[in-house]
Amino acid sequence: LIVSRTDLKGIITHANDTFAQISGYEVEELIGKSHNIVRHQDMPKLAFEDLWKTIKNGNVWKGIVKNKTKNGGFYWVRATVYPSQDPSGKSRYISVRIKPTKKEISDAIKLYSTLN
Repeated sequence: LIVSRTDLKGIITHANDTFAQISGYEVEELIGKSHNIVRHQDMPKLAFEDLWKTIKNGNVWKGIVKNKTKNGGFYWVRATVYPSQDPSGKSRYISVRIKPTKKEISDAIKLYSTLN
């Protein structure tokens, strides 16, 4: 599982070792950065507009996302992003990602080609 937490502006406050490993960053390089540090240029802006609209309204967003690695490569994830609160009651977002199927990736590529 790839896991990260952000504040309400999308700044990473937690990244697990798996996230660091697959993205090519060290955990320390991810903390304090905008989550879009791994945003791949092939991803349509509409997908992220929908993500932000959904989670800001208190709902769960799910989708297939192409992310960029530190060295310029890429990896695909099936992402679930949702609003949460830390133990002190402060609002945050949590993202949990797993490896998508080949069909999910193929379907996403087709869909995203119509949105870009």
